Amino acid sequence: MTTLSMPRHPSPRLWPALLALACLGALGTAFASQYWGGLYPCVLCVYQRYAYGVALAAALAALLLAGRQGARRAALTAAGLAFLAGAGLSAFHVGVEQQWWEGLDSCSAPGLPPDATVDELRELLLNQPFAPCDAVAWSLFGISIAGYNLIASLVLAALALRAGFSARAAD
Repeated sequence: MTTLSMPRHPSPRLWPALLALACLGALGTAFASQYWGGLYPCVLCVYQRYAYGVALAAALAALLLAGRQGARRAALTAAGLAFLAGAGLSAFHVGVEQQWWEGLDSCSAPGLPPDATVDELRELLLNQPFAPCDAVAWSLFGISIAGYNLIASLVLAALALRAGFSARAAD
């Protein structure tokens, strides 16, 4: 009888590839919910996407530098730090949604020119999409998208940092 077993030391490309796929999945979900699901992002949502973009770039760098232990570890650590920054943004966003604190100035409705006519104001408002940061656009089991992003960012940060600091990271 033959049994399948996992290799003792996975490829040095495994964790960078998995982290890159997680970033692509998160960004793909965000853009799909915006363009196909009609959930327009607030400014804090957009900032959280930037964290995934930086983590993706770092994970791809780690993938390309798989043969260079120090460079790969640095890139994985950078990905972990980007995920931690995203977790911080998500935690701040959850606090804004729960009215624990105020959001950024850009979380408010856009300013309108004081000398505009009613028709100009109507045109401006109808053609300028805006989502307030303190409104929960979607939730599941009482947890908003920002809440789920906080959880995902913390898990991905832990995985990236563990891979970056692992003693066997170069095997």
